[in-house]
Amino acid sequence: MHSSRDKKSDPFYKPPTSVQKTSAEIINEARNALRTLRTQRPFTPREDQRKLFGPTSSRTLDNRPPSSFSLHTSSFESPDSRPVSGARLIPLSYTPKLPEDDRAPTPPQPRPGSACVRRASITRARLFRTRSQGNLVLDNGLHADEAKERQSSEEASLASKGSFAEDFSDSSCYNTEQQCKVMERSGTSHNKSERDPNGSKTRPSSCPNKSENIAVGSKTGCELESTLNDTETEEETHFWNVKICPVLQGLETAHKGRNLEDLCNLCAQLHKALEDGNMLGKRCKRRALILKTVFKLVEMGSDKLGLSLAKLILALKVSGKNLLNICKLIFKISRSENNDCLFQNNSIIDSLLEVLQGEDAQANSEAFLYCMGAVKFLSGNAVLLNDLLRKPAVEILVELIKQIISVNKAPDMGSSNVGHLLVQLTATLRNLAELPQSRPTFLQRNALPELCALLEHHVCDKDICTNVSRIFSKLSSYNDCCTALADCSRCYALFLSVLNKHPQKQDLVVRMVFTLGNLTAKNSKAREQFYEQRGSITTLLSLLHTYCGLDMNAEQSEKEKTKDQKRPCETEDILIKLIRLLANLSIHPTIGTDLAANHRCVALLMKILEYKLVDECEELVINTVATINNLSYYQDDDSVITDRRLQISELLLKVLLCNNMDGILEAARVFGNLTRYQDVRDFIEEKSVYKFMVALLDAKHQDVCFSACGVLINLAADRSKRASLKEEGGIKKLVDCLRDFGPSDWQLAGLVCKAFWNFSENITDASLCFGSEETNALLELLPSFLDEQVALDCRWSGDLLEYHKACWEMEFKPVAMQLLDRIKKHCSYLEPLPM
Repeated sequence: MHSSRDKKSDPFYKPPTSVQKTSAEIINEARNALRTLRTQRPFTPREDQRKLFGPTSSRTLDNRPPSSFSLHTSSFESPDSRPVSGARLIPLSYTPKLPEDDRAPTPPQPRPGSACVRRASITRARLFRTRSQGNLVLDNGLHADEAKERQSSEEASLASKGSFAEDFSDSSCYNTEQQCKVMERSGTSHNKSERDPNGSKTRPSSCPNKSENIAVGSKTGCELESTLNDTETEEETHFWNVKICPVLQGLETAHKGRNLEDLCNLCAQLHKALEDGNMLGKRCKRRALILKTVFKLVEMGSDKLGLSLAKLILALKVSGKNLLNICKLIFKISRSENNDCLFQNNSIIDSLLEVLQGEDAQANSEAFLYCMGAVKFLSGNAVLLNDLLRKPAVEILVELIKQIISVNKAPDMGSSNVGHLLVQLTATLRNLAELPQSRPTFLQRNALPELCALLEHHVCDKDICTNVSRIFSKLSSYNDCCTALADCSRCYALFLSVLNKHPQKQDLVVRMVFTLGNLTAKNSKAREQFYEQRGSITTLLSLLHTYCGLDMNAEQSEKEKTKDQKRPCETEDILIKLIRLLANLSIHPTIGTDLAANHRCVALLMKILEYKLVDECEELVINTVATINNLSYYQDDDSVITDRRLQISELLLKVLLCNNMDGILEAARVFGNLTRYQDVRDFIEEKSVYKFMVALLDAKHQDVCFSACGVLINLAADRSKRASLKEEGGIKKLVDCLRDFGPSDWQLAGLVCKAFWNFSENITDASLCFGSEETNALLELLPSFLDEQVALDCRWSGDLLEYHKACWEMEFKPVAMQLLDRIKKHCSYLEPLPM
């Protein structure tokens, strides 16, 4: 219990209680008592290198896919190897039986030197060279064209003996025609099929004709030609021969000459021709030939050509390993910022978004990973980022999140590739959220609830949680997004779950706490919902205790900041965000009363003021003092602030004596609440703090004068302190303050009048109380300010006029009229003022 000397003084004047608070009352409360705090969004440093996972990733090197790799022609598979026949084969019912005798009969062997042996050896050698060398340089050192010439002579020799080797090589249209000429000279028929004398159709001839495709997989060129002739229309064949085949021949020629510019132009021509012929996707009957032709060009080593090839190959709708390798190729090119200009001049981004939108993420998780990684890199470029936003990137990525969650319904049960993919996806959304114009799309697509669901499913994945927290920290800085996120009632439990799961992940903690600070800044319901979560305050105070200890024990080199370094270190930034959250929560009466009575909370705030200096850690110290100011508003018997008010007053002296006006302002506000107690008023007089408050009236900053007046009102209510204030020149400075700020700030003018009212308690002569000069000045100013036409002149209009009128009527007029009546009553020697 406190002695009667310690009891707080009642306010000198209480305006009539209104049923509904006016705008002036609301504004006055915000200015006088509880205030939310603002802070800067956590700083995200730019990564020096483009990698799938940055230096702060929690994934170990053994647990992440590579960001660097090499691609060759041999990396690609035979493209979707054979055309669709439309007929389903029926399995044979016959099951062969092995002979009972272990000694299986030996198959007949061809005699040495026979054409069959030579044919098999040539075919095997050619197949070996194709698969091992990618058809660019053959095994005996010959260039491709030289090898093909030798091949033609071999085939001519074999043709003379009536036997043909199956062709596994990647021939061009030109080489195919060359083979046909050889076969024609040998007298071999090149018809699609032959008929026996009875007119029945025999098996297709092994001789290819002039329009044959290259062989794919184990199917010979003639066999493929036979199939194509069964499915191609005459128009398609004509279009192929006139529009497509010449471009493929040009690619072959440019490839031999290693002419990169021609290759890029020919790729564009081929893409346009296929588009004109409605042959993109899987509609082209000879798609396999096109793909095998362009696959050979991958090893040219040109990034510009690589993007042209990738655009064409993706337009042909490859799948499986080929899709993966093309995504890897684009990813590899996008890793260099110097290549961003290539992506700006190429519509490859549309192709990547089509992959993400049209393919199955679960079946192609690795391909999606590199595709998404490339998009992430490109979103780091300002021009390409705006381009992505103009395209349906946000919509596609949010829909992709829905798909992944629907497939992997159990939390944290997705494959590792899916987790890696989500890291790239959320990092891209993080970059898109940087643009203010992205907010409508995020809101329209309900992205925030989907991100909450993603957070719930992957709460154990630090990287995903960090990226989602970065998105929330950016979007919650805007009122509309903040409101939408606050409406996701489960977000508070999720955020607490993440904080409890990863308390040491500093870049995650600082953003989660910053987002909660935004949610609770203007939304009383959000404060309630967060407070009602089990262990919410305990979690915040545990984090505050942890990071206070880390900050205190940090090495001096980490804590020292140069004059140009304005950003706090990460540990200090977490403390700033935590304390700001506590300040915002304390605005709610129930939460504020609870925090003011919490010994651990108050002790931690005082601890920060003990070891931190405002000149070194400006925002942290100022936010701490502001939080103490909010808590000092709740002055019941359980308040730890009230109980430890003298210790807090000692700590505030350091802040008052600094050169930081914001710090001085916050300290003055706390003293405005604590000087309701007699022992604090005695402390202020003993430490000459009252002189400092009087001096603050000379400040040109209205809020500083406002806070100083709050302290002087309580000091003037104490008779033993009035003489000291008058000797220090407090009366004259209050008159000057009224004259200077009255017409523009009726709240401040009303506060000055309250200070005069307390000074004039039990006076017998106003001139003796205030001084004759100050009394005459008040008798001149007060009637003028009480004239509504003079007080509310034409300087304001609309809502601003209504606000000033409300402040004048509620804050200034009632107390000014009573003060003027008191002065007139105790100034009998003066002539009555005209009414």
